[in-house]
Amino acid sequence: MNMTTDRNRPAGLAAIDREMARQHADAIASYETAAPMAARAAASLEKTGRLLLIGMGGSHAVNRAVEPLYRALGIDAIALPLSEQLGQPLPVAGRTIFVTSQSGESAEVLRWFNETGGTEDTFGLTLEASSFLASTAPSLVGAGGTELAFAATRSLTVTFALHLAILSALGEDPATALTVLKNPENQDITAALTALENVATVVTSSRRLQGVAEALALGLTELSRRPCFSLEGGQLRHGPMEMLGPEIGVVLFRGLDETAGLVTVMATSAVETGAPVVLFDASGQAPVAGAVTIPFAPATGLAAIFAMLPVAQRLMIAFAETRVEDAGTPVRSTKITRSE
Repeated sequence: MNMTTDRNRPAGLAAIDREMARQHADAIASYETAAPMAARAAASLEKTGRLLLIGMGGSHAVNRAVEPLYRALGIDAIALPLSEQLGQPLPVAGRTIFVTSQSGESAEVLRWFNETGGTEDTFGLTLEASSFLASTAPSLVGAGGTELAFAATRSLTVTFALHLAILSALGEDPATALTVLKNPENQDITAALTALENVATVVTSSRRLQGVAEALALGLTELSRRPCFSLEGGQLRHGPMEMLGPEIGVVLFRGLDETAGLVTVMATSAVETGAPVVLFDASGQAPVAGAVTIPFAPATGLAAIFAMLPVAQRLMIAFAETRVEDAGTPVRSTKITRSE
């Protein structure tokens, strides 16, 4: 469904459309050009065996999504908001550090380098080659320049592609993920949008794909101005199920991994509360009765993320468009957050 020709489309959403239209091509180019620096980052990880991923907003959501991928390779990886690392820091000695900022100019990024001086095993991931971050630390720079639209879309996909380059350098086979980028599945979101038509807000959740759920919740909140939030599947189970009902939409992500069964059980439980449930599904398992399933080819890791994320972004934008007249134009925030 292409709404970019609609004359009444808010300028902010039209800007997001432009970013999304080029995100696959930019991601592929980012993967290809990042190889030399990715090799350096991989060498650092092979030396330290420990990884601290720090960033804010959408960058932190990306970090959360790739955290399990590095752990699966035996790397002691942890993702923290950069603001937390500033206030209650983990020791940085002996760790490889990835500082992620699509603009490379966020207030926290500047302060972290000013206060710590960085380390010899610190690498940046950014979209802006001329940014503070890229000029301060050896950096993997995504293709296509800074993202101009408010909510993160292209910047997420491109940053994931930079991680694909690092994971490839660590010995992972990138073929499946690259195939997904080159042949995106353009799934229909109409039924999902209809299911969420009358909800007051949306809760997103997953297990191994929790970082993707967090990225979607952030975008939903920014664009729809509703307090949409994300809870890891186990955390949603421990008490917050109390909020579920017809007015609370639930969006779940299920991949082809050992946590798929737990997402299935959560979907079933959420349906039983009367909450409208949307399931982004790359597990290859049977659909969940009562949920709107958006199916993808069975995949895990970055292949699953690359498949689901652009479709989830389209749902996020359409959801916001039905609720906010000037969706995509921030009223209380700026694209680059220069204050803490």
